[in-house]
Amino acid sequence: MVQENTVKMQSIWNSKGGKLHTRNIEVSTYECDGQRIIVEGCLKDDRFQDSHTLTGEIFPRGVIHHMCIRLLVNCSNFVIEDIDVDLVSVPREVCRETIDCLAPIKGLTITRGFTSKVKKIAGGSKGCTHLMELLTAMAPAAVQGFAAHQSQKPSGIDADQAKMFLKYLINTCHAWREDGPFVAMHKKLAGMK
Repeated sequence: MVQENTVKMQSIWNSKGGKLHTRNIEVSTYECDGQRIIVEGCLKDDRFQDSHTLTGEIFPRGVIHHMCIRLLVNCSNFVIEDIDVDLVSVPREVCRETIDCLAPIKGLTITRGFTSKVKKIAGGSKGCTHLMELLTAMAPAAVQGFAAHQSQKPSGIDADQAKMFLKYLINTCHAWREDGPFVAMHKKLAGMK
């Protein structure tokens, strides 16, 4: 029965029709200075046919959403020092009213609970669902960008850095589970039990 369902599903996946929509989210990290990085994220929605709304409006095929967020992040504490939002393309002019909805996250630390804090500050009717999706994708990418920034040159074992990694990574996935070997190794490096 399981194999029959697998074959059936494989047939469905192989018979997909024409592409309707693509969403791309790209997050890049850049050096700013010795202590800070710039994390830039862009979200772009493309529709491959005209779209008809319930109100009778027609949106032509092409880009329906294109927006970018830039964060200036302090590497010593993961605090967002500044934020910039660019609404390149939005479906309605009223969407542009959300351009400042993320301003209150300036000063937040990217750490466990970041997503729930951001949703309380700028989620729902206070903001833009697409900006929220982009920002919440950027947070874990910022951690990767920070790691790339920090690992450009060989460095000795730094207990504070090991503690910071643990603070952000414990229980974020199976590899970084609290009782796993990576956490044990980093705890040892940090002089923790």
